[in-house]
Amino acid sequence: MSSYILKRILYAIPTVIGVATLVFFIIHLIPGDPVDIMLGEGARAGDREKLRHELGLDQPVGKQFMAYMGSLAKADLGKSLHTKKPVTMEIWARFPATLKLTLAAILIAMLIAIPVGVLSAAKQHSWVDQGSLLFSLFAVSMPNFWLGPLLILLFSIQLGWLPVSGSGSLAHLVLPAVTLGASLSAILTRMTRASMLEVLGEDYLRTAKAKGLSRIKILMKHGLMNALLPIVTIGGIQFGVLLSGSIITETIFSWPGIGRLTIQAIQTRDYPMVQGCILFISLCYVLVNLATDILYSVLDPRIRVGKGG
Repeated sequence: MSSYILKRILYAIPTVIGVATLVFFIIHLIPGDPVDIMLGEGARAGDREKLRHELGLDQPVGKQFMAYMGSLAKADLGKSLHTKKPVTMEIWARFPATLKLTLAAILIAMLIAIPVGVLSAAKQHSWVDQGSLLFSLFAVSMPNFWLGPLLILLFSIQLGWLPVSGSGSLAHLVLPAVTLGASLSAILTRMTRASMLEVLGEDYLRTAKAKGLSRIKILMKHGLMNALLPIVTIGGIQFGVLLSGSIITETIFSWPGIGRLTIQAIQTRDYPMVQGCILFISLCYVLVNLATDILYSVLDPRIRVGKGG
């Protein structure tokens, strides 16, 4: 187990380095000068050059890159060009909000997907099954940038039940969490149904039925528990996707998370902040996938992760 974890960590290192390199050069190739944004285009040439020198932007790109990678090796993401605060501090201040939103979206998706998927498999080809398939198709077809404003129009403006944007209470969390969790619930519903259909034909379920166990106990204890592995796979991957893909949702609902911080950094050409946000999101994605791989061995002891690649 320990050798497998170490191997996965070693595999993740070049991925993070590659992301850092790619982000650095893409950001620097995008048209626009952060000095112009910070001082305005009408600033004096002397002031512009002074600020550019203070920020190190007058150095060749190659030298800036080497300095950046050297700082990264020391776990120093630099300081924001806009707020002058350490990038790490800014990210950690926003991370709890993104994590809260992601966990809420996962919870909503699971509460919908597990019961609907199990029931759909248990009543295959019935109206319940057809309805779940229709729901999955409808939910997965709704992009966040469309569903979010629609929910705002209905539940905030028309009905007045929930706040339009911001954070601070459970009511503020509902709409962005539903927006994020809708498409995920559709994916997990389909996966739960397919996985349950696969295990429902196994001999041990027929044996459990022959012993007189209740239908609910057969489905939930013997069926769902043995169908969890692919569900966990998709759930783990989607958790990483939600962490990195909440940018649109956080922007729509003015949610103070890392996604919105990334957008603000891009708009102000805050190179260190953009690089730090994307690196942090990439690292979260890698760690979530690592945790998912480790969880496999807990759910299915037959998986010899210590000998796997």
